[in-house]
Amino acid sequence: MPSTATDVFHQALEHLLAKDMPGFIALFADDAAMEFPFAPPGRPSRVAGRAELHDYLVDYPQTLDIRQIADVTVHETADPEVIVAEFTATGVVVATGEPYRLRYIAVLTVRAGRIVRYRDYWNPLAVQELFGEGVRA
Repeated sequence: MPSTATDVFHQALEHLLAKDMPGFIALFADDAAMEFPFAPPGRPSRVAGRAELHDYLVDYPQTLDIRQIADVTVHETADPEVIVAEFTATGVVVATGEPYRLRYIAVLTVRAGRIVRYRDYWNPLAVQELFGEGVRA
């Protein structure tokens, strides 16, 4: 099991690229939360608990075929449990075959090797343009 917040983040990226959503979800604590501060109206701004996270994330590869994660920068903070990560995900929108490229900033809190809070910052306007309304990034 990864030990630092940075290690956990890098393992999460590996699971996303491998389309291993059960492995990605397993990195979260039972009471973890994902937050989407820029979520557009009608989309969740928070998903909490492993069951909700599973339901929200398990089919992600059927929405987005992420093929590359690049420009990864991890900023460690004064709190060893908290990191700020920047990265670009590229791939294909499964429903349309259109190319997908989006820059993300994520703030992760990791305790005992598990993600307890994942704040996901992305551009909702770019997402709505790619998918139309109501699709997650």
